[in-house]
Amino acid sequence: MTNPLTNEWNENSGSNTRIAYAGSQIKDLIATELDSFPIIFNDSVTQLEDYLGHQSILTIPEIILLEVDEQEECFSLIERLKKNFLFNGLIIVVLSLSNDRDLRLKAVQLKVHDFYIYPFPMSDLRERLNFLVKFKLIKPKLIEISKEVDIKYRMPAGKRLMDLVISGAMILFLSPVMLAVVIAIKLGSKGPIIYKSKRVGTGYMVFDFYKFRSMRTDADKMLIELSTQNQYANEDGGTKAAFVKIKDDPRVTKLGKFLRNSSLDELPQLFNILLGNMSLVGNRPLPVYEAEMLTSNEWSMRFLGPAGLTGLWQITKRGKADMSERERKKLDNFYAQNYSFWLDLKILLRTVPAVFQKEKV
Repeated sequence: MTNPLTNEWNENSGSNTRIAYAGSQIKDLIATELDSFPIIFNDSVTQLEDYLGHQSILTIPEIILLEVDEQEECFSLIERLKKNFLFNGLIIVVLSLSNDRDLRLKAVQLKVHDFYIYPFPMSDLRERLNFLVKFKLIKPKLIEISKEVDIKYRMPAGKRLMDLVISGAMILFLSPVMLAVVIAIKLGSKGPIIYKSKRVGTGYMVFDFYKFRSMRTDADKMLIELSTQNQYANEDGGTKAAFVKIKDDPRVTKLGKFLRNSSLDELPQLFNILLGNMSLVGNRPLPVYEAEMLTSNEWSMRFLGPAGLTGLWQITKRGKADMSERERKKLDNFYAQNYSFWLDLKILLRTVPAVFQKEKV
């Protein structure tokens, strides 16, 4: 059953969000389908730039919609906007009437928020714009949230002692394995052995999260190219959001694939546990961009419990395709409210067989 509140938000949240539009080919359709948004229409990129040049910080629109013009001046405008600090917060979406791979590549390189190829369902665009507005304009800063969390999580002494004893013992016991992985990574490809990324754990605190590197060193550059190729982009040719999670990611090295399938790439997180950033059992620390999307009252509970190497959802439905993101979040909330020594022990005992299940989610 469709959630009526979701529909209401999708249809009506744009009423206070201003759009500046440049283009004439689908202008009338945009005016009809996005009528819940106040839109300033401009027939050309030049006209739009002139309009923006007369705005103050209080009157700048939240969204820029650009049709790709014949001279491709829209991309030059995007470059100029990104160099001007006054427009740093703009949401920029490009609309193309041509399914041209080079145009998509230019859009990705300029890091626009989305790229649509016409014809596409206007409902998709409307929903996407509403999401971008909610995410960019309403999300609190993580550093501010971490200072304002009502409930402070304090690691129970028994849980911390168990973390120190077990993680320390595992590091000693697995040190030959970790040494072998270090040598294999070093011999297999150039680049750092340890991959560090910013993750958000208990109380929205950000820390360096360690893993053995499983990707090529030019992974970021490859991402731009892969996002324009049919086998890695959306199956519908780009009618929906163009920037998607890549399936069967070719950036992963052969050794990296083995490390991921065997979970050996996770071993450096034992040092995160020793440092106190994480616990053996808890809710998985999230990348910053994901954590920023979970700041509502419904989902913030997961951050009031410990961050962990393994957790409840990993053993509950790991490897099953029917596990939704909402189910994972609910399990995280449940653990944050109900964790105990015996629940942790149960999760630890069930983690080993879960590691060897084929991951499908």
